[in-house]
Amino acid sequence: MIAHVKPGSPPVIQPIEDHRKNVAELAARFAAAFGCESIGYILGWFHDKGKERDTFQNYIRLANGLAPISNLTGAHEHAYIGGIMIHQLLHSPLLANAVMGHHRGLYDADVLKEELKKAVPQEVKSEPLPRQPRASQLHLSGTEIHHFLRMIFSCLVDADFLDTEHFMQPEQAQLRGQGENLPALLAKLEAHLAKLKTISADTEVNRVRDFVQQLCRERSNRPCGFYSMTVPTGGGKTLASLLWALRHAIHNGQKRVIIAIPYTSIIVQTAATLKSILGENNVLEHHSNVEFNVDEEDEEVKSVQLAMENWDYPIVVTTNVQLFESMFSNKPSACRKLHNIAKSVLILDEVQTLPTQFLQPIIGALKAYNRLFGVSVLLTTASQPVLNGLIEGCNPVAKFEGIGNIQELIPPESRLHEKLRRVKLDISETPQSYDDIAKSLCQHKRVLCVVNTRRDAREIFKRLPNEGITLHLSRMMCPAHVNETIDEIKDALKNNACGTIRVVATQLVEAGVDIDFPVVYRQEAGLDSGLQAAGRCNREGKLDMGVTYVFSLAKEHPLPKGDISDANNARLALKGVNDWFSPQTMTLYFKQLYCRKESFDTKRIGDYLYNPLNILFETAAREFKLIENEGYSVIVNWKDSDELIEQLKKYGPSYGLMKRLAKYSVNIHKYDFDLLTKIGVVKEVAEAKGVFLVDYQLQYDDRLGLLTDNQWDDKILMK
Repeated sequence: MIAHVKPGSPPVIQPIEDHRKNVAELAARFAAAFGCESIGYILGWFHDKGKERDTFQNYIRLANGLAPISNLTGAHEHAYIGGIMIHQLLHSPLLANAVMGHHRGLYDADVLKEELKKAVPQEVKSEPLPRQPRASQLHLSGTEIHHFLRMIFSCLVDADFLDTEHFMQPEQAQLRGQGENLPALLAKLEAHLAKLKTISADTEVNRVRDFVQQLCRERSNRPCGFYSMTVPTGGGKTLASLLWALRHAIHNGQKRVIIAIPYTSIIVQTAATLKSILGENNVLEHHSNVEFNVDEEDEEVKSVQLAMENWDYPIVVTTNVQLFESMFSNKPSACRKLHNIAKSVLILDEVQTLPTQFLQPIIGALKAYNRLFGVSVLLTTASQPVLNGLIEGCNPVAKFEGIGNIQELIPPESRLHEKLRRVKLDISETPQSYDDIAKSLCQHKRVLCVVNTRRDAREIFKRLPNEGITLHLSRMMCPAHVNETIDEIKDALKNNACGTIRVVATQLVEAGVDIDFPVVYRQEAGLDSGLQAAGRCNREGKLDMGVTYVFSLAKEHPLPKGDISDANNARLALKGVNDWFSPQTMTLYFKQLYCRKESFDTKRIGDYLYNPLNILFETAAREFKLIENEGYSVIVNWKDSDELIEQLKKYGPSYGLMKRLAKYSVNIHKYDFDLLTKIGVVKEVAEAKGVFLVDYQLQYDDRLGLLTDNQWDDKILMK
């Protein structure tokens, strides 16, 4: 009987028995990483048992020009059959769910219950278990079962994809599994750090970086667990954290290092640094703005594309969104990578940015991955949040147990925040206007101003004189435009020592973007935001002391309700603070922030997942979105995007093309989308349903990005 048919003369057939056995062995190998080898084998063995039904055999034969075995036609779905047989043998609807959902995704419990009532076609003969499942060593709690099921599901679907690819596209399959082993990468990193030390000046900053690196070496041979590394901006935490992670992974027999970062702008910078040290073929950069040429035949590029599917690379640099939404997904495409997170070291960079509205399910996931799947977690930031012990909000039912034991790598007595003190905060609560702030900025030749919203950035920028280099940065600019502008800022700061450089930006420059201004202005927000902005001030220590001014725009409008105002109120509640940069102050700040929260699980993810008898995988996946997309993504006309737009109109959408067009997309609110659609600026691409285009060049400004007001008015009046 046929599992797959490879076109040719004659066609090549993969028998069902071969495919089932291959997938079973591969799924077992993946699941062995967390002690569930036999379960992986059973799922793989039964996953395509349903392809033995006559209607499927006729379907696959007719689709490939082969003679049918009978005149029988009709429904040919097959995944549910293997799931029913597993349920009959093991009385486990959860394991049945993994098989039944291996194409469409994991079911909600109520839908699964109905699927299990279906009858197995009589021609599909029953068979015994190929192996006896061993009693699990995991002792799962109710809050962990859904993570275990997704992990075993990941083993199955990736094994299925890989064996199918090996049969159908063997040349492509050969491109997988690129990259050197972790000891080789550690040797490269150590050589790079040794070289840096020989060419670096003997400054306090470099002495601190050496100190941090040495602590990471000494404290890496600890068991799998939770760790934190609190290092002020400029302390070299990117390379030091990777040094610790590689040594820790080697010590504990772990397979890879995954670095999760909140913003794509930091990912691009971090990935470029690591690739230059470790080599392109060892670092996978996975985020929405990675560009590939759809006509590219280069094997290295193809290898990267393939690795994005399942993260089979030694070093992965990705987004928090990609990481955590995969952990809560029900779809095979998103879950494929999960088994490659098992037995890894996970670095959560800028951990203070974890959204409080999802903090409870996120912490629960990290605890489960550590306890069940051998994942070590390193939390890195200059502004360490409080994630251990009991986390309490203002609502009594909101409290939950955080991480039990987080070991800090940098002892408090090191007092790095004092050794690296290069900035002071000057905080004013006096209400100011856009004009007031623009006037203050004009008193400085080199200044960065960071605000909370796109509107505030635009209004202050429009009030600055057009002299020297004056730039705007916000998400009204497409990612390609943002990256180009950041590069322009860096180049200007490096090569235009005496010229005027003024930048007004939203928070996208706040964490991880390597720029250095002598003066920074930051609109009032949380303390963590203020300190992150201060990290862009006197970053290289060229001045005795830089200044970051915290200001209020209360003359223009109050702060938006929600996260920003909660964070600002938590900062205002800190009375009598002598040192805004100390870890102790940051701890007090986060406790103030948490006590203002009604819930740490606003979408009730726990309600959908924590009842073992009623797990709603699909519902939870739909609700767990770290970035709410309440608006629309539109493709803008900027630089060479017109060439890609023509390809879209001519050939329609493809995965590669849409990935490239993502670099020329802007997300806008529904109100602005409706307005621009009404005046005819936004149009749906006829060849790509649901893809929208701003094809009017004047609607995209080279300084401000996408304009949401009517740029046609003047032209109409001129007629």
